[in-house]
Amino acid sequence: MKQTGGVRVTRRALLGTAAAAGLAASGCSSRPAPPPPPARPDPQAVLLASLIRGKEQLVALYQRAELAGGAAARLEPFRQRHLAHLTALRTMLPHSAAPSPRASSAPAATPASPGASATASPGSSPDAVPVAALRDAERRAAAGRAAQMAGASPALAQLLASIGACEAVHVIALGRLRD
Repeated sequence: MKQTGGVRVTRRALLGTAAAAGLAASGCSSRPAPPPPPARPDPQAVLLASLIRGKEQLVALYQRAELAGGAAARLEPFRQRHLAHLTALRTMLPHSAAPSPRASSAPAATPASPGASATASPGSSPDAVPVAALRDAERRAAAGRAAQMAGASPALAQLLASIGACEAVHVIALGRLRD
């Protein structure tokens, strides 16, 4: 026990004062702590979701072209390959990042490219997609694969290389078809 200017200070009193000061300094208040910042999305899942949307748009573009009439039988193998790519991409997407079943089963409403709804040949449906527009969409898709592979896992990069090669072959094959 210590005496200071007529006031007795005990160890207990000194420790109690120090504890109270410590609580005040530690921010003990009635306000709740701020929520933690949201987790950053997995870049791989973001890339996969983007790839899936692009493939859905390409499949929708082929469906519109097939509905136009005469090219349906010739275009169906191309569309089937894109559906296979779509299935492979979806299997790589983690279940927690998978799009809702309604969103993933319906083809995207927007075309694969701004020029995809270019004017069709005379006498065809106004929604018809000319083969040249399909070829341009395939060319743009194939051209973007190298940049996408840069941020991909090895397994996804390998799949993207295969998809890009298929799209490049589609460009050549579609060049041989007539509108």
